[in-house]
Amino acid sequence: MRIAWRQICLNGLWIAGASLMMANIAKAEVPFFKASVSAGTMPPMEERLPKTPLVVTPMEEQTIGEYGGDLRTLVGGPSDVKLMFVNGYARLVGFTPELEIEPDILEAMEVEEGRVFTMTLREGHKWSDGTPFTSEDFRYWWEDIAQNPKLSPAGPPASLLIDGELPKVEFPDERTVIYSWSKPNPNFLSDLAGAAPLLIYRPAHYLKNHHEDHIDRSKLTPKQKIMLKSWAAQHNRLDNLYKFDNPDLPTLQPWRNTTASPATRFVGERNPYFHRVDPEGRQLPYIDRLIFTVSENRLIPAKAASGDVDLQARGLRLQDATFLKENEERSHYEVRLWETVRGSHFVLYPNLNSEDPVWRKLMRDVRFRRALSLAIDREEINDILFFGLAVEGNNAVQKISPFYTEDLRTKWATLDFDKSNALLDEMGLTERNKDGIRLMPNGEPLVIIVETAGEETEQSDILELIHESWEKVGVEVFTKPSQRAVFRNRIFSGETVMSVWSGYENGVPNAQSSPAERAPTTQTSYQWPKWGQYFETKGKSGEPVDMPEAQRLFDLYEQWLASIDDDEKAQIWREILDIHAEQQFTIGVIGAILQPIVVAKTLRNVPKEGFYNWDPGAQFGMYHPDLFWFEN
Repeated sequence: MRIAWRQICLNGLWIAGASLMMANIAKAEVPFFKASVSAGTMPPMEERLPKTPLVVTPMEEQTIGEYGGDLRTLVGGPSDVKLMFVNGYARLVGFTPELEIEPDILEAMEVEEGRVFTMTLREGHKWSDGTPFTSEDFRYWWEDIAQNPKLSPAGPPASLLIDGELPKVEFPDERTVIYSWSKPNPNFLSDLAGAAPLLIYRPAHYLKNHHEDHIDRSKLTPKQKIMLKSWAAQHNRLDNLYKFDNPDLPTLQPWRNTTASPATRFVGERNPYFHRVDPEGRQLPYIDRLIFTVSENRLIPAKAASGDVDLQARGLRLQDATFLKENEERSHYEVRLWETVRGSHFVLYPNLNSEDPVWRKLMRDVRFRRALSLAIDREEINDILFFGLAVEGNNAVQKISPFYTEDLRTKWATLDFDKSNALLDEMGLTERNKDGIRLMPNGEPLVIIVETAGEETEQSDILELIHESWEKVGVEVFTKPSQRAVFRNRIFSGETVMSVWSGYENGVPNAQSSPAERAPTTQTSYQWPKWGQYFETKGKSGEPVDMPEAQRLFDLYEQWLASIDDDEKAQIWREILDIHAEQQFTIGVIGAILQPIVVAKTLRNVPKEGFYNWDPGAQFGMYHPDLFWFEN
């Protein structure tokens, strides 16, 4: 799977193939909007679409669809309403299933020397409330949000910094936006195409009403003037394009959320101004509404098996596949198994930034991390929990990556109790209590509290098996579940010693893929959250990297950013992967898990085969849910 940029040359412009022709707009109105159009409260479809809408051609095994229907799915909590944004997958530029990047919201993109990005907006494109989408929406974000210290205390996103340089941003006219740097920015397009993308625009017409620079104070009441003091907090609460929890905030996605959070049932209604059409000129999406119902994660498999969903992947595990298959006929659905391409499915994250000095010293000793990895019986975990179908090994890359080697997968990741014990003894951890548990330098038993987000019983099952094998080398494990927000905040603050999460999102990198997540560039890397926070906040919070091997990863990432040679980029990638395998910064356990997908028998255009991933992929997003449709 090679991440590439599909280039169609037309006067030097890189343009989405569908934009090369004028769409033949269908005359028939979307049934969902017929009443509003007839009543005169909504313009007809040809007036709602851009002058050059994006024509989406169905992929292999997909067909032209029919309008209508509600698509039901289950989510684990109110915050999952953001999956309407994720799976809607309308982006300035987006990934195709072949992992090429093409314009989507944009009509055209011109890239010069990898450092000058000229974006052309679609003429007549509108927000979901009918307001024109123009370069003013980009200007508002750049000048009034990203560089406003009250709204963005750390300044613009760190991902826009190239060697400390922010971009020059220009707005020549209402359809043109230019981002330029003096050096190449190889991450820019993939950042714009992400599941949780770099959002460089906002609905200015809506948010200006809550921005102190655009409010006419002379028209405010005394009470409103007092409330204006907290305008920034109010603005940030409303500005949730990604979180998708503000029904009043206009969107460019195929469906718009109509339900305020918190709630137990969220309804997404079709966006009347969505910019895509099918080859017959009919406005997408086909499906009228998304219905997201909140459920306990443990109940999702049973509810799916009862026919309570039309499309479900979240909350389902490979272990559920047999049970789900048994109920296919009764509940009128099909079970499909998609590939996953993360670096690993289950990963232990030693917190190298632990606030406890004893634990920090232990976690930073590579012998300790290697010893723990060597003492995991991955084969037993695979056989008991994954029917022997998973791949055992490190949090590295999958076999379809050009960088894959057996050594990357197996180094320090094969069961060897003797070597594990020898490494722990070499560290001086030779004293044990009456239960055979080793004693730390402070005399306390070596008991590792592994924290989880408490969302997956699978994690507890794996940790129980790890507990049994680690006891054989004198290490005890306790599991501590908590809510996701608490879980993350404890990691970020350094209270957590070790945590569990999935592995690197992109397990199929090539030379053009960004290695950012494998360097200390974000606090959501749970092995070094404070180093990542230091980078993200430009040194205003967190801690500077003070470990040579981690600093080397950061230096290599900067070299990759500066390079324009694919061979050099590939060599940088190989060194980064070698360092990770050698250092065991994260301890991968099991990977390449198949993801069950429950699909109602009446739901069409969901691929039989695919890969289910966050980034790249956006779960179902890459496969165009706006093309999914119901038969009968």
